Amino acid sequence: MKLTQRLDKILSHVGVGSRSELKRLTKEGAIQVNGVRVKDSGMQVNPERDLVTVNGEVVRYREFVYLMMNKPQGVVSATEDNRDRTVVDLLNDEYVPFEVFPVGRLDKDTEGLLLLTNDGKLAHNLLSPRKHVPKTYFARVEWEVNEADREAFAAGVTLDDGYETLPGELVILKTGDAGAGIPSEIELTIMEGKFHQVKRMFQAVGKTVVYLKRISMGPLQLDASLALGESRELTSDELQALRAAHEVQK
Repeated sequence: MKLTQRLDKILSHVGVGSRSELKRLTKEGAIQVNGVRVKDSGMQVNPERDLVTVNGEVVRYREFVYLMMNKPQGVVSATEDNRDRTVVDLLNDEYVPFEVFPVGRLDKDTEGLLLLTNDGKLAHNLLSPRKHVPKTYFARVEWEVNEADREAFAAGVTLDDGYETLPGELVILKTGDAGAGIPSEIELTIMEGKFHQVKRMFQAVGKTVVYLKRISMGPLQLDASLALGESRELTSDELQALRAAHEVQK
């Protein structure tokens, strides 16, 4: 990032207003830099060092934002869609100017951890097949998941299109009972993200996933305090861990 940028560009980036609106605010004396009233909204400022206020409120400049969402069922992992609500529709208005996008996809009927950002470099690193980012899912599966399934996943299974998956780590939390109508509960960690992969892996061993939730992605763990549809910004520790794990430099 350049050391200095146009003030109007910075303010529009963080959602203060359009350039025409910023010109009006400038004429009204509402914008100050380091305590001095701004006469030209196109002036150069250093967003890391200069103190910018609008109507007395400090403007916190950020080039990138990083959000963790607990995605609910019924919304799609996209920035826009003609039929369904998107994960971007669930965000607070303050994030609209940043034009964030989901990093990867969760199926419409899948819940859980979804990262949204406008940092294309970080997103590329997380999604690159060469990075083998681990993703862990909790699932309920009809009916009995057993040791044979665990061994099959550990060796990799063949999907319906002939693709051979990388080995996956299957942990059986509760063994189901078909006679009693009780599904199994499992956690599955995979190192890739093929379309509907978890569901298709179970289909490959003759089982059906009836509920699916992503609980981790790389070093990120889903915040249990986030209700479905809620999101929050990553903490500095989470962001640092994410960058360290995938060698993404700011």
